[in-house]
Amino acid sequence: MMKFTSVSAAVLALALTAGSALAADLPSRKAAPAYIPPPPPPPMWTGFYVGLNAGGTFGASGGTSTESWGVLNGGSPIHGWAAGLSATSAPTSNNNSGFIGGGQIGYNWQFMNSFLVGVEADIQGVAGNSGSQNIFGASSDPFTGTTFATFGTRSSRLDYLGTVRGRLGWLFTPTLLVYGTGGLAYGGVSTNSSFVTSELGIGLSSVGGTTFADTRVGWTAGGGFEWMFMPNWSAKVEYLYYDLGTVSASGASIEPVVGDWGFSTTTRTRFDGHIVRAGLNYHFNWGSAPVVAKY
Repeated sequence: MMKFTSVSAAVLALALTAGSALAADLPSRKAAPAYIPPPPPPPMWTGFYVGLNAGGTFGASGGTSTESWGVLNGGSPIHGWAAGLSATSAPTSNNNSGFIGGGQIGYNWQFMNSFLVGVEADIQGVAGNSGSQNIFGASSDPFTGTTFATFGTRSSRLDYLGTVRGRLGWLFTPTLLVYGTGGLAYGGVSTNSSFVTSELGIGLSSVGGTTFADTRVGWTAGGGFEWMFMPNWSAKVEYLYYDLGTVSASGASIEPVVGDWGFSTTTRTRFDGHIVRAGLNYHFNWGSAPVVAKY
């Protein structure tokens, strides 16, 4: 009987061992942990930036016109009771061109992954863009037939140019931005002219001129491409058109010998043009929203 009991115990132990091994080989019914994707990368364009730019500026319509007219002293025995002078040159284009360079500061906000809005302010000095022309005009006294001639020079110059613009862009790729831009433009402009008016055949002359120098405010619009070629660094190529409006300057003089006639001159100059430039920006990424990962 003891022998039978020992055998039964051994068989039972063997069965339990085999059952445990079989259970270990069966597939587990416990669910695998859920896959959690990695957090999205932060928007690389959002934040503040500063940079430098350089390029060229070219005059657009930029025309200059001059009108000169005069009157005689009513008691003049030579010229009668009145006379008129109109020596006007046709408008000419300044075609001013030169080097432009300066710096910019701005802020971008990237949204919906592929869109960007921002604001940028810049200021540039302009070199080598002054333009000068010679002009000439003539007319006759309608009462005596005396001929008057006016000749001289005039010049215009853009000394500096700044803008404050909004930007709206689309990311063609995560690192390549295509954008349009527009807003306020301001610049320091100056015009100068000097003229001599003479009575031909008599030799009496009058010397005069005009001058203007001030800051003008207008508008600008354009677009460009910007490439984030390294973390925090981008390069851009940009085109802008600017228009600072028309400047009018007037001057007058009296013939110094006899003093019986004088003339007045008005010069009008349009300041507008094109800018093509390249720039380099460093992005601080200040103000970008932090990315919070959920696990």
